Amino acid sequence: SGGIGSAMFEAANACGQFAKVSGFSRPEFDVSNEASIAAAAQSVSQTEHPLRFVLVGTGYLHGAQGMPEKGIKQLDPALMAHNFQINTIGPALVMKHFLPLMARDGKAVFAVVSAKVASLGDNQLGGWHSYRASKTALNMYVKNAAIEMARTRPELIVASLHPGTVETKLSAPFAKAGLDVRPAHVAATDMIRVMDGLTQNDTGGFFNHLGARLPW
Repeated sequence: SGGIGSAMFEAANACGQFAKVSGFSRPEFDVSNEASIAAAAQSVSQTEHPLRFVLVGTGYLHGAQGMPEKGIKQLDPALMAHNFQINTIGPALVMKHFLPLMARDGKAVFAVVSAKVASLGDNQLGGWHSYRASKTALNMYVKNAAIEMARTRPELIVASLHPGTVETKLSAPFAKAGLDVRPAHVAATDMIRVMDGLTQNDTGGFFNHLGARLPW
């Protein structure tokens, strides 16, 4: 139901590479409710086609719980917990239930929407503490999952993707002049292309919308 998620659903349908495309969103699918994730995985497991591609597009940066913190003094336990619930714990639970369903033979991709601001090596400005930290933690789950899944699914690629700044509700308050803001359908096409180009050597990696590897 988010800007990137809905655009990716449309792009996956339009690319002609998949026999069946399924989309899950609130309220039936809620990353803060593990039972709803398990139910979605169960519905996918009953299809006749092997699972080749999963994209987890959930994310929280601002909303009713608050805006991203500019300084340490603004840290709030409730906001921190909410960021980690949506940006880290939820996607990790999607890994728990969907990774075991991924195809064992042939290329398959499990990707999460991360963010460049999650990069420790690229962080020059600070701030946005809970968002950055929650997405960085998500990247660690991706790396761990890639190592673990390689033992049973050697052609599966698990990766973190930075879509760039996209015209969505999430980025709207921060889309300042001079920033390269792209429509969601363009970002979705870019991400499909990046994932198409990933190889087994890329599993566990962190990439931007151009396919360039980002520093951890």
